[in-house]
Amino acid sequence: MSYTNVTVPAGGAKISIQDGKLQVPDNPIIPFVEGDGTGRDIWRASVRVFDAAVEKAYGGKRKIHWMEVYAGEKPFKMWQTWLPDETTEAFKEFIVGIKGPLTTPIGGGIRSLNVQLRKLLDLYVCQRPVRWYKGVPSPVLHPEYVDMVIFRENTEDIYTGIEFANGTEDNKAFKDLFKGAFPKEYAKMRFPDTAGIGIKPVSVEGTERLVRAAIQWSLDNNRRSVNFVHKGNIMKFTEGAFKDWGYALAKREFRDRIVTERETWIFGNKESKPNLTVEENAKMIDPGFDMMSPAQQNDIKQEVEEALKLWDTHGDGKWKKMLLIKDSIADVSLQFTLIRPRDYDVIATLNLTGDYLSDALAAQVGGIGIAPGANINYVTGHAIFEATHGTAPKYADLDKVNPGSVILSGEMMLRYMGWTEAADLIVKGMEGAVAAKTVTYDFARLMDKPTEVKCSEFGDAIINWMDKDIPAPVAVKAVPAKKSAVKKVVAKKPAKKAVVKKPVKKVPAKKAVKKTGKKK
Repeated sequence: MSYTNVTVPAGGAKISIQDGKLQVPDNPIIPFVEGDGTGRDIWRASVRVFDAAVEKAYGGKRKIHWMEVYAGEKPFKMWQTWLPDETTEAFKEFIVGIKGPLTTPIGGGIRSLNVQLRKLLDLYVCQRPVRWYKGVPSPVLHPEYVDMVIFRENTEDIYTGIEFANGTEDNKAFKDLFKGAFPKEYAKMRFPDTAGIGIKPVSVEGTERLVRAAIQWSLDNNRRSVNFVHKGNIMKFTEGAFKDWGYALAKREFRDRIVTERETWIFGNKESKPNLTVEENAKMIDPGFDMMSPAQQNDIKQEVEEALKLWDTHGDGKWKKMLLIKDSIADVSLQFTLIRPRDYDVIATLNLTGDYLSDALAAQVGGIGIAPGANINYVTGHAIFEATHGTAPKYADLDKVNPGSVILSGEMMLRYMGWTEAADLIVKGMEGAVAAKTVTYDFARLMDKPTEVKCSEFGDAIINWMDKDIPAPVAVKAVPAKKSAVKKVVAKKPAKKAVVKKPVKKVPAKKAVKKTGKKK
């Protein structure tokens, strides 16, 4: 396609997809949006990190040809449009791209540029890896236990944006139709006359493609488990259906490579007690079995029988090497990812829950400022990697903020392209810079004796540490110093108590002796 305001680099070539696999040339053209607000500073630092990693990894044999495309405030000021058609066309044509943070326009029109891009390109997976980098300040005791990847459904749920504002004609018309067709459901609204209305669509197709991508990615990357996080105990026909459809897809398409959590209980029971009957096994996996109706009991027994049909492929411990498929309620998951993070590996969830969960997890490993993200269509191969934080306009053009979110999103992009050597160098550079305490202000204020640097200088530090080992004094001294400091404090407390108590006991004792002597 020919472009009016976009300049296609002459020396680059397009990424393509053949037979479902990405074909990446050594000189790929990558569209980028620098972003609004702090995006300008962040992009300048990040692109130098990407180029340095590619140069160091491949010695000039590979090179990215960057192509600027426009979204947000920049095109609005130039052409009075927040999202030019050329931008979406470029992302479609060149398959893989990256973007900085974008502002959300106030008033009518596009509600969110990020959401709009996801919808226009059908980027149905929002993929958010969450892991801790050694040395990053964290509010939790063991951030190193956090190593999760969230697959958030990106096109459905309440983010579809089907809403009817209270007081509008559309709102009234919808409620009139709703009341006429479903009077019992309408009656469930506590204050219908003043209620805004939103619709929450969750489909079989949307669920299955998200779950399929999560399971396939987990198998390809040797992950331990996929957990369907949902609120199906309350929203049974949307969130509950998501869970049920997810299990059905897993069993239908990946039967020989996965095992469900309840199946592991059945196999484990049989392995520990080979002569166990079906009913005895059913009672062990469901303690409330005896209180169930005969029909419910038959369902549990049938579940046991279906699982035991897999004995040849899954029994005798074979299931222990398979990908575990399980589910958990959303509110419980928000608690357990904090107190039992090692129980979670890959998470597949719906749009709203995924939004909450990914940001909550990011807080455990250093905050959203270094949280990477990607929006991907695993069928067409299209992907846009992006900063997950906002534009922070008060820091714009001050060369101050942490560029980690875009840098690590670029690391994801390189890995997605198959350029793992360059991706590994970025991870190494990030770990080295943080371990050396050469960090931007957000990390510096949480560290002891850091070297606070600018956004651009943090990029320099990452590049510097790509091909260096972390010096032993930096890596080793920090942890023992904290431990010895704690021991000293603990040791001093009893000593202080003893000094205070001794004089108190001696004074009354001496007075008593003197008084007794005088009387005698």
